[in-house]
Amino acid sequence: MRYVLDACAIISLIKNEEGALVVRRALEDESNICFVHAVNLCEVYYDCLRCYGNAPADTLLVNLVEAGVITRNDMDVDFWKAAGSLKARGRISLADCFAVALAEREDAVLLTSDHHEFEPLLATPGFPVQVRFIR
Repeated sequence: MRYVLDACAIISLIKNEEGALVVRRALEDESNICFVHAVNLCEVYYDCLRCYGNAPADTLLVNLVEAGVITRNDMDVDFWKAAGSLKARGRISLADCFAVALAEREDAVLLTSDHHEFEPLLATPGFPVQVRFIR
């Protein structure tokens, strides 16, 4: 299975919040491939900086790579236009638009806990990806 992790999925993992087990299982299954877009990783990084400081934030990045998370920096025209088109459709953070665009590009399931952002979009026709809520 292919997964894209948004920021809240990774934050739930590092803070051992509800939903962390779902993310951990996705990472531990060697048949899975897990991606994160650099924009979403930036959200995780600044959250970690705020809460814990520089060294732990940098260690977090190393730990994610060691756990097998593949960081994607996609920013070609088709990609950012897909993210922008999604942003124009509804109330969703721009960073989450990048997660959706990456999930669509990779034919992956998006792991998130953001019910308030994704449930309204999932109800609209033509939403491009499968979303799995971790809690």
